[in-house]
Amino acid sequence: MARPPLPIGTLGTIRTEKLGPNRYCARARYRDHDGKTRDVEATDTTAPAAIRALKVKVRDRVAPNDDEITRETHVSTLAALWLEEIAAEERVSPQSISRYEISVRVSIVPALGELRIREASAGRLDKFLRRIAEDRPSAAKSAKVVLGQMFALAVRRGALTTNPIRDTGQLRKPRKRVVALDREQLDDVRSAIRRWQQPTPGKSGPRPTSDLADIVDLMLATGARIGEILAVRWEDADLAAEHPILTICGTIIYIKGKGFFRQEWTKSNAGYRSVVLPRFAVGMLLERKLTAAADPNDAIFPSRRGTWLSPPNVRRQWRAARAETGLEWVTPHTFRKTVATLIDKEANTDSAAAQLGHGSKETTKKHYIVKPALAPDSSTILEQLGGRPEPGDSESRNPGPAPTG
Repeated sequence: MARPPLPIGTLGTIRTEKLGPNRYCARARYRDHDGKTRDVEATDTTAPAAIRALKVKVRDRVAPNDDEITRETHVSTLAALWLEEIAAEERVSPQSISRYEISVRVSIVPALGELRIREASAGRLDKFLRRIAEDRPSAAKSAKVVLGQMFALAVRRGALTTNPIRDTGQLRKPRKRVVALDREQLDDVRSAIRRWQQPTPGKSGPRPTSDLADIVDLMLATGARIGEILAVRWEDADLAAEHPILTICGTIIYIKGKGFFRQEWTKSNAGYRSVVLPRFAVGMLLERKLTAAADPNDAIFPSRRGTWLSPPNVRRQWRAARAETGLEWVTPHTFRKTVATLIDKEANTDSAAAQLGHGSKETTKKHYIVKPALAPDSSTILEQLGGRPEPGDSESRNPGPAPTG
């Protein structure tokens, strides 16, 4: 009867041999994770120490493979191989890959790139992520996502048995208060833009156009993201309809080596939507249509060169317009939150989520609506905690009319 094989990941009988003064070797058969049984050995100054060294050696042993990823692979190499894989699979959007590349280049490789995969323990990775999170919480979150997928690749290729990122702690999530603009602040925004658009004697460079004011108006009229607004074309607007609408069906993105271009779909499936335009936006668009020059992209907001206007360009213009106005806290995303807050107040959260293109109203409620949580009316129940009235309390709390004379 054949001897049963060793269970996978276990040692057979350990044998020791003295090799010389203060030199011992421990040997055994070991069944690797690929099912093959191989000879393994370790040496040390005493027989017990050699046995301990052998056990440590096989503790994290994985099956030898012919792949390019092993436990001795540097983290920087693993990162490069992972980026190559996701680019080849085409399952991740180009802008996501661009963000991952930035995280690898800026955060991961400078701090961890020279480590071997086997040296990237959960504890070491946890310290790295927490150190980043102290100043850049969003960068830490992005780095954790990237590292998790990188080491998942190492597990799939047999270089590791477990993903160390799974054992790192949760990162701190800073609480941010949702802020929106009231009517007076909106007037201040428009006044700041009008002043910025006025020609300044002695100021060099091209004169500001009306683009910034019109872009802000269309953001307030739709609740769309800045990239979505800059991607709208005249063919997406039906201004002759009884209720004029604008269809949000693309966004402006940046890809390294390609620059800014229009992506033919929105950030999410829920982002593809048509919104009914208020009168002030219809009037603005009709005025622009009358003076619009021929544009190969049919863009409502083309650049001076006839290309797609980029979000960083608009943000830069807004920073210049708001300078020294007390509106430094206002960003393009603030206009989106203003829309959500107003619709939630006048209609409901479902309508606000649909307007913004959110798949879940919980996202809208948590991140876009200025609204304190309203507790249910428990005043009748809580009346029981008021205590018993003392004699004369009713008179002292409800004094009669003051004496006259």
